[in-house]
Amino acid sequence: MFFWDNGLRLARADLAIDFSRRQPRAFISHAHSDHMARHAYALCTPATAALYHCRLGPRPTLEIPYREPIQWGGLRLTTFPAGHCLGSAMLLAEDGEQSLLYTGDFKLSPSATAEPAELPQADILIIESTYGHPDYRLPPRNQAVEELVDRVGNALSEGALAVIEAYPLGKAQEVTRLLTAAGIPVLQHPAISPISRIYESFGVDLGEYGLWTGRPDPGRAAVVPPRTRPLDRGREVRFAVTGWANSASAKYRLRVDHAIALSDHADYDQLFEAVRRVAPRTIYCTHGPESFADRLREAGYDARPLGRPLQRTLF
Repeated sequence: MFFWDNGLRLARADLAIDFSRRQPRAFISHAHSDHMARHAYALCTPATAALYHCRLGPRPTLEIPYREPIQWGGLRLTTFPAGHCLGSAMLLAEDGEQSLLYTGDFKLSPSATAEPAELPQADILIIESTYGHPDYRLPPRNQAVEELVDRVGNALSEGALAVIEAYPLGKAQEVTRLLTAAGIPVLQHPAISPISRIYESFGVDLGEYGLWTGRPDPGRAAVVPPRTRPLDRGREVRFAVTGWANSASAKYRLRVDHAIALSDHADYDQLFEAVRRVAPRTIYCTHGPESFADRLREAGYDARPLGRPLQRTLF
């Protein structure tokens, strides 16, 4: 039903999945740069299409709204929310004999800015497993949110400039919404605000925020892309918001004052929960440690890593 050729392809439809190099036809699960390219023709959800055009310019697309199946290249294709960022989608492909679910990046915990993930059952599961190690059992979401709000609030009350480093698509909007909901004024970097306007055009409320012009106002938090240079000559308190913060060394590696384990990816336990819900016969694991497939096999599943050069064959 699929094969691997330096990337995942659906065999019957010859449809590339989440390729970061140009393809004649490709499905884009979400609009992060490592999952898309300037394809000749792209299939994606309406929100992902808007973000795709914003980031790479106008491109030919076929929009597939959630839960509305289409026929494409001999397959029935249906998208389901992935909970990762605006427009992020899982793809269910059915050929009449078997079904395949590709998760893309996903998470099962709640989001302030993305539709909750839905996991249909399928015969074959191709699962994104970034945090497929037991060390990445992340703290409860409400605990991470509380830590973020408290630490940012404390920095501002002490007269410091609170700078939250966040990816321009997804995490920046999530952080903005969490802070504005807590009554903390936010300024967004110019690289972030165009994406936030697309979020708002799809009905996502980010609260009241302003545009950072180079001189952040006292008492406001600045949401900026990672590795943005210092914003002011005064005292800064820097934050990173990522699942990698579960490692004790994260704040030193990321060069921030505080690293907070708020992720838009499924953690280790959520990965196992996703497998349980899908109830597949066979599982292929991508974008994570190969040991995750070993752990699934230990739990009784038929699982293997996907992406090795030797896998240039049909499955």
